[in-house]
Amino acid sequence: MTRLLALLLLALSSLAATPAHDARAQGFKTPSDLVKASLVGEPSAVQPGETFTVGIRMVMKPHWHVYWRNPGDSGLAPEVAWALPAGFATGPIAWPTPNRIPISHLVNYGYEDEAVLLVPVTAPATLAPGKAVTLAAKLTYLVCERECVPGSADLRLTLPVAAAGTSTGANPQNRLLFAEARAALPVPSPWPVRFAPEGDRLALHFEAPGLGADAIRTVAFFPYAETAIENAAKQDATVDGQGLHLSLARGDLSEPVPTALPGVLTFEETTPDGVVKRAYAVGDAPSAAPAANPAGDVPAAEVPAPVRVQSPEESLTLWSAAGLAFLGGLMLNLMPCVFPVLSIKVLSLVRHSGEPAARVRLHGLAYTAGVLAAFLSLAGLLIALKGAGAGIGWGFQLQSPLVVAGLAYLLFAMGLSLSGVVHVGAGVAGLGDGLTRRAGLQGSFFTGVLATVVATPCTAPFMGSAVGFALTQAPLVSLAVFASLGLGLALPFLVLTTWPAALRALPRPGAWMETLKGALAFPIYATAAWLIWVLSQQVGPAGLLGALIGLVLVGFSAWTWDRARGAGRIGKPLVRGVALAALAAVAALTLGLDRDRVTAGGATARADGVAPFSQAGLASLLAQGRPVFVNMTAAWCITCQVNERAALRTDAVQAAFKVRGITYMKGDWTNQNPEITTLLERHGRSGVPLYLLYAGAGEPVVLPQILTPGTVLDALAAIPVITADRHAALAPPPER
Repeated sequence: MTRLLALLLLALSSLAATPAHDARAQGFKTPSDLVKASLVGEPSAVQPGETFTVGIRMVMKPHWHVYWRNPGDSGLAPEVAWALPAGFATGPIAWPTPNRIPISHLVNYGYEDEAVLLVPVTAPATLAPGKAVTLAAKLTYLVCERECVPGSADLRLTLPVAAAGTSTGANPQNRLLFAEARAALPVPSPWPVRFAPEGDRLALHFEAPGLGADAIRTVAFFPYAETAIENAAKQDATVDGQGLHLSLARGDLSEPVPTALPGVLTFEETTPDGVVKRAYAVGDAPSAAPAANPAGDVPAAEVPAPVRVQSPEESLTLWSAAGLAFLGGLMLNLMPCVFPVLSIKVLSLVRHSGEPAARVRLHGLAYTAGVLAAFLSLAGLLIALKGAGAGIGWGFQLQSPLVVAGLAYLLFAMGLSLSGVVHVGAGVAGLGDGLTRRAGLQGSFFTGVLATVVATPCTAPFMGSAVGFALTQAPLVSLAVFASLGLGLALPFLVLTTWPAALRALPRPGAWMETLKGALAFPIYATAAWLIWVLSQQVGPAGLLGALIGLVLVGFSAWTWDRARGAGRIGKPLVRGVALAALAAVAALTLGLDRDRVTAGGATARADGVAPFSQAGLASLLAQGRPVFVNMTAAWCITCQVNERAALRTDAVQAAFKVRGITYMKGDWTNQNPEITTLLERHGRSGVPLYLLYAGAGEPVVLPQILTPGTVLDALAAIPVITADRHAALAPPPER
């Protein structure tokens, strides 16, 4: 049975690597070969106190494309996280006019060949002349042909600082580039635009009587909101004496009817000088695009970019982050996901309490080594995947049904051993000690590894800030923070094994241990049951049935392996062969679970009144002035589930949501969801839970990761109770 447990652990380790779909494994070149990204500056020097323009230039390999701010039916918009010198500030991105990119039955919005995103940058008035400043940015993007490859680029631009009042002029090498980039921007619509919802369609009427019906062709509208229209549906355009009229199919019918439809209108117009492509920004086009420095180009309308929020985590240092990680690791010992494994290890320590103190200390050190090795391995894999552009975070391995099922099988086998169905080692050695019957130190090491794996669904206080900081730093700094987290988790058991007074207080081994061993099987079974429930959120009914059959086969394998002890020289290999065959069937069933995965996205309205999260839905609600509470959660996140039941679902909190007119949005990160990953990263987090309270326009309030009803109610108190007038203002318009 001990070898069987080792085989299960090995299989689990191999399954943990399955999310790593990098470009090379699929036969692609690396993302940097598909997109050449650079940061270019328009001026030849920076003037103190003035605003200048920089461009994020992306040159794509032929037939590959990146996305507009609204990617359409699939894809992700490029995002930029800035690292600027003190006092510098950036404005929103000005997005070039996109193109429609049909992919099979879908239509995406984006750019092929080349795109330049213009960004205004304001220098502080106190900037000392004569020195150089360096602007740095982290660009993340998704580049696609038929397949998609996530990528990122670290961009840097160094510019000299001119004396105040000195005329610097534009950099002649970049003058043409910026002129063409501005020409690619939409300009504000010169005509009044009337929006009219018409049942399942949305109508835009451009009051442009001067347009000629025969001169207009290839009309296309690109909405800013991702779910506003059905992107692949035909856009019906007509031109008459009153102007241009556009009829569009509504997108997500479960969302409220929009009160406006901002976006970009494009069409081709035949003029005496030839065919000219027009692009006009319609509604919600704030301010002007980055003005030309001295080049004299005409500014155009811009659209707000996804701007990364400067979070408190970004003010951390290595030492403060390591301290928070250590405290978070200590708190993990109190989390329900870690309790079953630690209970087994304490039982093992009771057995070893009669041994020499030096020997017991070795068990504590072996356990600590297992915790640290597991934390550093998971952290190294996470850092490598994020460096390759993968949109993942802490607990990412539990987004794989294969890993969840493998862990459930392993814990179920451990529970069978504790229940006496099978026997491990030469006695009650704690699971894992049988990996070597001579010393049992490998068992302590294995328990440390397992404690780490089952701890990943939990997020303790202090932990989110530390992990969020770690994943934005250099690899060595990141690993140091994760090592502090592991040391915090291992410390209580390590202290227990090295403190003589604590060792003497432990009871002596006896018959009572058999009863305790059997009792400890039930938390293990409960954890396995919870993992199967998590799996049910990730796979369809056929996949869940396969996982349950896998549990039966694990039990059969364990029982058969144990029966082999008395089967004789000929029967022993045969019986164990049957056990291994059953284990192979478990592996085959597990590998088939990905086929039954429930895909993320496609959220629909829920019967309990909770709105499914989407960035477009959130933007629409905020544009209407509605307060919103966002709950980022996952089925495998125990902290999330406890918070939801103990705080968010209480009558007092639900009543407070209702009387204040707060929309409750829920983002499910059980499976990978790029939109949720993006929002987490914007707030300096690498995993769930994340709780955001939007009182209206502006940045949200970030609530703690451990909630109580009082904590939530105190935060909600800042939003006034809804009145009759405000209720009427917030009510959605009637459908026509």
